[in-house]
Amino acid sequence: MRMSPLCKALLTAGLLTSASFAHASNLVYCSEGSPGGFDPGQYTTGTDFDAASETVFNRLAEFERGGTKAQPALATSWDISEDGLTYTFHLREGVKFHTTDYFKPTRDFNADDVLFTYQRMLDRNHPFRQAYPSEFPYFTDMGLDKNIAKIEKTDDMTVVFTLNAVDAAFVQNLAMNFAAIHSAEYADQLLKAGKAAEINQKPVGTGPFVFSRYQKDAVIRFKGNTQYWAPEQVKIDNLIFSINTDASVRAQKLRAGECHVTLNPRPADLQSLQADKNLNVPSEPGYNLGYIAYNVTRAPFDKREVRQALDMAVNKAAIIDAVYQGAGQLAVNGMPPTQWSYDESIKDAAYDPEKAKELLKAAGVKEGTEITLWAMPVQRPYNPNAKLMAEMLQNDWAKIGIKARIVSYEWGEYIKRAHAGEHDAMLIGWTGDNGDPDNWLGTLYGCDAVDGNNFSKWCDAEYDKLVVAAKRVTEQEQRSELYRQAQAVLKREVPITPIAHSTVYQPMRSSVKGFEISPFGRNSFSGVSND
Repeated sequence: MRMSPLCKALLTAGLLTSASFAHASNLVYCSEGSPGGFDPGQYTTGTDFDAASETVFNRLAEFERGGTKAQPALATSWDISEDGLTYTFHLREGVKFHTTDYFKPTRDFNADDVLFTYQRMLDRNHPFRQAYPSEFPYFTDMGLDKNIAKIEKTDDMTVVFTLNAVDAAFVQNLAMNFAAIHSAEYADQLLKAGKAAEINQKPVGTGPFVFSRYQKDAVIRFKGNTQYWAPEQVKIDNLIFSINTDASVRAQKLRAGECHVTLNPRPADLQSLQADKNLNVPSEPGYNLGYIAYNVTRAPFDKREVRQALDMAVNKAAIIDAVYQGAGQLAVNGMPPTQWSYDESIKDAAYDPEKAKELLKAAGVKEGTEITLWAMPVQRPYNPNAKLMAEMLQNDWAKIGIKARIVSYEWGEYIKRAHAGEHDAMLIGWTGDNGDPDNWLGTLYGCDAVDGNNFSKWCDAEYDKLVVAAKRVTEQEQRSELYRQAQAVLKREVPITPIAHSTVYQPMRSSVKGFEISPFGRNSFSGVSND
């Protein structure tokens, strides 16, 4: 049997044994970057979620594979009170936490694990959070820290959430990746040993794969969970993430059979990948948005006229042609047109560099003003080539007298620094996480999210009142009307420049069966085989 260079490297590193390679089912996934860690609640990107939440963990509810419907997972069912403020979750019996060389569980999953997971996110004074200070940006971006009044157990297999106000998307929110359920028993062990931070390096969950080993910027190794509560979903003995930031390298490894699934191919590589008889390249319309975020806390971006000028100076048509190469659609709004409540009446400002110059002059911005423009170091579903896009924006803005200096960092560092507001303007984007408009209009642009995914740091009272009100009602048309009004404010104030929605392509070897493209941009290997 011919052995690929990657497998030889894994053998050398001790990640695979010759015996396991000969007899086990293995799948190598060429991923695009290193995760920031393995504690999903602390992170917001697909890179982090793929490496932890989709492999090691489960949530109370989870989205169906390849779809947007929330279905039972660690909870088998839930009841909602008539006033919409109380959610009672009935937990699944007989679920085992992972046994590893650093943890041996003595009991099955129960209500204490749910309480630990959520109370840690809710309570800044929680003992575990004191021992290992952490922030939970997604949880707070959606205002769950303010809206969950209390969480309690009525017995070992029943948990009750009480809300302060109606949240129409509450179950969908709890099905999202950040809401991964941890082992309270493992947390207690770490706390007593003075090693609380290891919850982020040595994860323990109930998911389809058991964490084995991680080498930053190289490889993550998982084993199939032989005790998984849905055993029919575990069809791989060894799941290996081979980390490759370069899309062309990922494509080469896929063609060579050194990996079996990859993501975010360069548009320039698509034709050759599609022509390879050993590969499948399924695609889906992208439930995503690539955009420019302007940091409104920094001059001159605190002036609307400046943001308007930069916006109308962007030659979107040229960017879509050069960067997306036929695999992108013009974006005009703060979310994709496939999202219900999308307002089709909203139009882009015309491309007009001369008017942009006039706006800058009126705002007192001198010609030659220097700004930083941040560009992502990795390919994302919403942006296949951030470096090229940044260079084109640099050229566009030079025409109106703005000198943009392009800045980049390693992906984890990029997000961390952006959360801290170190940027002027930055390239970023989003793939929807739960099918609800709030996941765009609240999570990305709301006041609760200014220290998280609201990279514009934009907090507008008129806008925020509308998106908060939309969460508090359950009737869809009523919610849609409020969201349409919010979209008008967003377009008027220009905290972002929407660029494009991209088509998602997922190249894989023809031996891979059962892989579903997620509308939320996740890569899950539950139910996947490699024959």
